[in-house]
Amino acid sequence: MIRTILMMSAMLLSISLEAQMIAVYPVDKESLTKIHDFSVTASGLEVPVYQCQVNPRRKVQTASWCQFGTEKGETMEVVYHKGKIRSAVVRPASKGIKHEVLNDSTIRFRVPKVTMNRSYSLTVEVNGDREHNLHVFVDGPEPEVPTAPDPDSKDSILWETVSSHDVFVQHPRLIYFGPGIHKPKDLPSGEIKIPSNCTVYMAPGAIVRARLIVDHAENVRIIGRGVVLGALRGVEITYSKNVLIDGLTVINPQHYTVFGGQSEDITIRNLRSFSRHPWSDGIDLMCCRNVTVEDVFLRNNDDAFALYNHRWWYWGGSGNFHIRRATIFSDLARPFNIGCHGDDRAETGEVLRDAFIEDCDVLSADGSGICQINTGDQNRVENVHFKNIRIEDVIQTRLFNVQPIFSDKYNRCPGGDIRGVWFEDIFYNGDEARLQKSIFKNYDDTHTIGDIHFSNIRVNGKTVKFEDIK
Repeated sequence: MIRTILMMSAMLLSISLEAQMIAVYPVDKESLTKIHDFSVTASGLEVPVYQCQVNPRRKVQTASWCQFGTEKGETMEVVYHKGKIRSAVVRPASKGIKHEVLNDSTIRFRVPKVTMNRSYSLTVEVNGDREHNLHVFVDGPEPEVPTAPDPDSKDSILWETVSSHDVFVQHPRLIYFGPGIHKPKDLPSGEIKIPSNCTVYMAPGAIVRARLIVDHAENVRIIGRGVVLGALRGVEITYSKNVLIDGLTVINPQHYTVFGGQSEDITIRNLRSFSRHPWSDGIDLMCCRNVTVEDVFLRNNDDAFALYNHRWWYWGGSGNFHIRRATIFSDLARPFNIGCHGDDRAETGEVLRDAFIEDCDVLSADGSGICQINTGDQNRVENVHFKNIRIEDVIQTRLFNVQPIFSDKYNRCPGGDIRGVWFEDIFYNGDEARLQKSIFKNYDDTHTIGDIHFSNIRVNGKTVKFEDIK
């Protein structure tokens, strides 16, 4: 077996100053690119700003992002280098962060204390420009920081250059990525398979150019403040259980940021994602159960969340989803897409039930619906709750889209019934002309919707009734 090695770069540092941690990432053609639209400081300490690509209005644009961790509140100053500041906003509005414009080029605001296992994801938009904005990711303290292991240990891997089969031979308890670029040379399809009972730690400043695969495994944790860059998918979880993803940033995957198939007991926390490619969804889960998603930021060029029953090789229905405190910036498609795929061969199809989506911010959306439930392939949906969903503006979309459908592109037969849907405390504040009429309809007499409930739906502060919902 080829000896494991530790890839470290003297150019990279994790800077600790007054309980503040700043991740400094490598910059070159294989890694990240710095961008100079904005300069950022947190309590006087420089925070590097990197480029990310986004795809609003189906046109790839370059935006900015930065990241730091803190155990206390921080005063941030953002300098804008592209002209004079005429207006500025820090979003989501629900965070209540007040800013002041100090001069023609500088904005100041205070980020509150962030507790352990939590994070803030903010955007700073100058002169109404949402296509080239600044994304600010603020982390609380890391709950666990493994010690970099001995390169000769049989129980851990610092980094390897051999095939994924050798990972399973070694059965590591820890796979450790230190600061620097980690790119597999001999691994098939740029992927790293993670065995059961293993922790993958990505230190601040670590960049992994590979898909992380959890397949037929259990008790896996993927943690840290590193970046997964340019992989086919970010993290893939199939036929597995008890998997934690906490703290990663996934940039420019070819397809999904996190993909789940026929797995259970999944927790996703403090995840950040940018994607620009077609079909580069955020979190897609097929036939998964017992899933919790908290404090994530998703800016994708397709659905942010997609919850499905049967598709491809995954079977058994879906249930028990808890999604809360998500911040979504949908450049295309739907923030929440439930249903669509199912088992067309079964007599009654599969059931997706018990999805609870609450306390989420939608900063932008462009597609067929923000809260969308469309069943296909005899797929049925039961007991879905949307509560306290704050929508700040849209490009063009509907608030709600609830219907069984038949799509020539995605389905072999119509969808089944949709029963028991609650929309409570849904707030839209934006241009009403960009809202299309919401859809609530049956496919026919045998593929229907029912038991739909509404409470406190407001458009620009005005309460609207079901028959008036746009």
